[in-house]
Parts: sequence; C-alpha cells; structure tokens
Amino acid sequence: MKKLIIPIAALCLTLSGCAELQQVAQQLPQGVLTNADIASGLREALDKGIDTQVSKLTKTDGFYKNELVKILLPPELQKVDKGLRTIGLGSLADEGLKLMNRAAEDAVKEATPIFVSAVKNMTFTDAKNILLGADNSATVYLQNTTSTQLYSKFNPVIKSSFSKVGADRVWKDMITRYNSIPLVTKVNPDLNDYVTQKALDGVFKMIAVEEKDIRNNLAARTTALLQRVFALQDNKHS
Repeated sequence: MKKLIIPIAALCLTLSGCAELQQVAQQLPQGVLTNADIASGLREALDKGIDTQVSKLTKTDGFYKNELVKILLPPELQKVDKGLRTIGLGSLADEGLKLMNRAAEDAVKEATPIFVSAVKNMTFTDAKNILLGADNSATVYLQNTTSTQLYSKFNPVIKSSFSKVGADRVWKDMITRYNSIPLVTKVNPDLNDYVTQKALDGVFKMIAVEEKDIRNNLAARTTALLQRVFALQDNKHS
C-alpha cells in the first residue's frame, strides 16, 4: 500500500492538487451509460433548450423579429392583407400581423411550465438511438410524443393571449372591413388554431437550436450529466 501512496501524491502535485485531478476525471465518460442515464441527459438537454432558447420567444418581438419562427399570414389571410392595403389600410394590416405574433409571445410565456412538464414526463423507449441520431433527434421525439397533449393545453392559452394583447379585436375589425369590400370572397379563419400550431412549431424549432449546440459545442454542455451523455455521441463520430 505504501508503494501506491507515493505515485498518487506525486501525481496530485504535478496537477497542482488532487482537486484538479478530480475535476479532470469528472469530465470524462465514466462506466457504461444505461438507457435511464441517457434519457436523463436528453431531458436535461431539452430543458436547457426551453430555458435558453424558448425563453427568448417570450420577450417582446421574440416571434415578430425572429425570422426563424415569425408567424406569417396563412394563405386565406394573405388576400385580406392585400385587400386592405389596396384600400389604404396598410397600417391596420401591419398591426394585425404584429399582434398575432404578440399573442404567441404572451402565450409561450404563460405556457412555459406546460413544456417543462412535458419534458419531465417523457418516456424514452430507445434513448441511445435518439442520442446517436440527427442533431434534432431528441426535439423531434419530443414533438412526436407530446404535440397532441401540448396543443390541447396550449390552445386555450393562445385564445386568452389573443384577447389580452388586443389581437382578437383588431382581427375582427380587419376581417369585417375586408368582407365589406365589393366582390370579395368572405373569410372567417380560425386564427386560434393557426397561431397555436405555429407557436408550437416555433417552440420546437428553438429547442432544436439548443440541442444542436449541445451536440456540436463542448462548451454548451454545462453539467456533468450533459458531458457524460453526449461524450457517447462524440465517440460515434471519432
């Protein structure tokens, strides 16, 4: 035993203390990772996506000035936009588009706990294949397994946010004015449904941004669990 103590002490001194040696060791993949370990790492990556990227959507212009997720008009409303501009109501059309995005920003702020809960309760049937998959594999899995549940919970929040930011009033005015234009085909779109789906798409896109960063940028792996789990992915490419 005494023969072992000396080399270890020398090694500690060489690395300026055992604390640094321990830190280095903790950053390396340790042991065989179970499906449960990997699943925990994937959940943590998705949680980080919500905390780092989705939180950006909740701020003013989080949707409206983010070209990756900005909600544009559906085809049936593009003719409303064009018609209003033709009769000199371009400012009203601009306000309608902005408030549609404002509603999404407000709704995501209110509904963020729903997304966090969905990640927490996810069950990964084959976590390793997801880890070793594409840059957005975990996000796609989240989207495929939670979209129906998220939609049913998120749609009422969108409806409330439409009223809160005044989008319902503006859009009612816009559509009423458009429908009063002679010879146009009248429209009555379900904007709650449309914005709900587009806002959800935006949430998943932003989570995917963070997942890709964690997969490709070692500095983005800010916890020991992320380092251990995604090191397995790195080994696949080595």
